[in-house]
Amino acid sequence: MMERAAGAADLNYGSISALLGALYARKISASELLEHTIARIEALDGKINAIVVRDFDRARDAARAADAELGRGERRRLLGIPVTLKEPFNVAGLPTTWGFPQFRDFRPKEDALIVSRLKAAGAIVIGKTNIPIGLRDFQSYNEIYGTTNNPWDLGRSPGGSSGGCGAALAAGFSPLSIGSDIGGSIRVPAHFCGVFGHKPSLGLVPLRGYSLPPALPVPGQGDLAVIGPMARTASDLALSLDVIAGPDETRDGVGYRLALPAPRQERLEDFRILVIDTHPLMPTSDAVRSAIGRLAERLERKGVQVARASASLPDLADSARLYMRLLNGARSPRLTPAALTEAQAAAATLAPDDRSLQAERARGWGMSHREWLAADAARLQLQQKWYQFFREFDAVIYPAFAVPAFPQDQSEPFDARTLDIDGKRFNYSDASFIWADPASTCGLPATAVPIERTPAGLPVGVQIIGPYLEDRTTIALAGLIEREFGGFVAPQLWTQG
Repeated sequence: MMERAAGAADLNYGSISALLGALYARKISASELLEHTIARIEALDGKINAIVVRDFDRARDAARAADAELGRGERRRLLGIPVTLKEPFNVAGLPTTWGFPQFRDFRPKEDALIVSRLKAAGAIVIGKTNIPIGLRDFQSYNEIYGTTNNPWDLGRSPGGSSGGCGAALAAGFSPLSIGSDIGGSIRVPAHFCGVFGHKPSLGLVPLRGYSLPPALPVPGQGDLAVIGPMARTASDLALSLDVIAGPDETRDGVGYRLALPAPRQERLEDFRILVIDTHPLMPTSDAVRSAIGRLAERLERKGVQVARASASLPDLADSARLYMRLLNGARSPRLTPAALTEAQAAAATLAPDDRSLQAERARGWGMSHREWLAADAARLQLQQKWYQFFREFDAVIYPAFAVPAFPQDQSEPFDARTLDIDGKRFNYSDASFIWADPASTCGLPATAVPIERTPAGLPVGVQIIGPYLEDRTTIALAGLIEREFGGFVAPQLWTQG
């Protein structure tokens, strides 16, 4: 039966809609699709190490239940589709560790809210993907689960902290994976692995069940952090976002309902786009910069209104400094009391005129509530500037990272690492985190889309940043770019043996 399905949907790399079409037409069963997926993971994941928590037995039960529904003619938006989740999402009975050895045996008793929503849509959860310890890195390794490798080049990072998600998608282990993003953690793995990812507007997808163990799963909104889908087509991002988005039924959802606006434009040539290929505080590599330049030229030839500069663009340098403060402020609850005291002492020694990114991060670790309120007030002013900017433009095309996937580097101390950008070394955190701003700082939607490959064969992507809560605009533009210029290309994976 799977042979007959091959013409309708590529079982390794088919879109969700193509796979659903094959399931609905009874060209393949949910159980057969699942077994094909499991066999591929067992054959290929040994060298990649993306799916580090596997739930195949319960997935088989869910697939049999999906087949029964399909047999009755029932339809749901993800019925019978295998999906994976980033490790920190609670799945009842499975370990949730965030990569910390002390949480190795923690098993939540209930699913995260988005897991419940996926299952309610008929999705079959097959397992959880690898992360860096504490979600702190642009690589994905930890003491519990080991290192995840990039399917395009096993010696390189798949990105982080949703690196296992990106690697799983590129390797053909499922058509959908759910990640999270506070510092580019969806966008960077998408860029490194040549897949699509969407960082939603802040607060669009509820966080209940995404919390450091052993915290109880309570409703609430994070500061900067969001949950979003990763996939191999823009249309799959749109479909899955519709499944997981919307206010928490136990909190905001009591009184509010989601009603996102339609995409601003339907035709590629109607978009007004600002293209940015570098940053005032950090260069991009020639591989990234030239790829963005070629994309801009192709867009112009299609009649798109493309600008390379704008007086209304908010100050990216000031924005990046603000982001570094807010980022480490948001991460500071994970510090031990001793580490917090040390961080506050280090910040106290900084010169007031030290505006380096390292200094701003140091200030962020130990911010008082008064200082955070001042930073938040600055963010509100910046958000208003972006609101004005998006009256002139529909979207910004922006680097997802300074370089394509870089070689694995697990050296310690973390703060001493550097990143090579065309032969020059830059502070690793500066060169990596800076691209998460401005979308993370201001809660804007950002869709990562692959645009080409380097001569060495590594993927290159960009992020498309749009107006707050206009997530459908950035995803629609990603889909138009995909349709016109190509999108996901599968890596040439080895075969077992």
